[in-house]
Amino acid sequence: MATFGFIGTGNMGGALARAACRRVPSDEVFLANRTMEKAQALAAELECRVADNEAIARSADFIFLGVKPQMMADMLSEIAPVLAQRETRFVLVSMAAGLSLEDIARMAGGEYPVIRIMPNTPSAIGEGMILYTCGKGVTKTEEKEFLDSMAGAGRFAAIPESQMDVGSAVSGCGPAFVDLFIEALADGAVACGLPRAAAMEFAAQMVVGSARLVLESGSHPGALKDAVCSPGGSTIQGVRTLEKNGFRSAVMEAVIAACEKSASLGK
Repeated sequence: MATFGFIGTGNMGGALARAACRRVPSDEVFLANRTMEKAQALAAELECRVADNEAIARSADFIFLGVKPQMMADMLSEIAPVLAQRETRFVLVSMAAGLSLEDIARMAGGEYPVIRIMPNTPSAIGEGMILYTCGKGVTKTEEKEFLDSMAGAGRFAAIPESQMDVGSAVSGCGPAFVDLFIEALADGAVACGLPRAAAMEFAAQMVVGSARLVLESGSHPGALKDAVCSPGGSTIQGVRTLEKNGFRSAVMEAVIAACEKSASLGK
């Protein structure tokens, strides 16, 4: 059984650690964080182990790099001597936006096998959309072991690295956009007299159901929208108001802005 080490247990690192513990024995999962108390709290919750960066670099088979892009070079330079001394094979798994497979290998100081991933916060409850791309040194066996062990995070999709920035703008940043939409729906309902708790529940479940309908029906979202819009009805008036206020354009511009920012992080 492979061992999994997580350096950085913030939102993304913590979400993936939770996913790993759904499929991997907890004593094979190790957590490290700059603030050790945070790693200890999560380890107690998941009943897995706490370690430091060097210990994970020394022994884990899959080393998840969950630090911010601007902190990656310093962190990897600290563990590079440990990685260089290893005699056993390992895979680096980076979730840093904007940093390429080549960037990670260079910062780590060797031509190590690297998997670049872009998870999202719903991974914490097994409903994530995780994009990934494998470096040339990753074997098919290692890719399969990674996917099998992390299946508890949600859906995985292999994409070319050239599409990682735009893919992450949708699946990685998208939860924040959807959360904003849910909040706005609830605020509108509260303004019309619905209690806050009910408004939040109705809006959130509607988004869950609508998303699942798109995935399971295979229908275009536009067709599903048209099916709800009866002639002269209330829904088409709401759609008209959204269009009048630039809803579609605002969402498109948000994705483009997020994509451009992600691309700039690696420069």
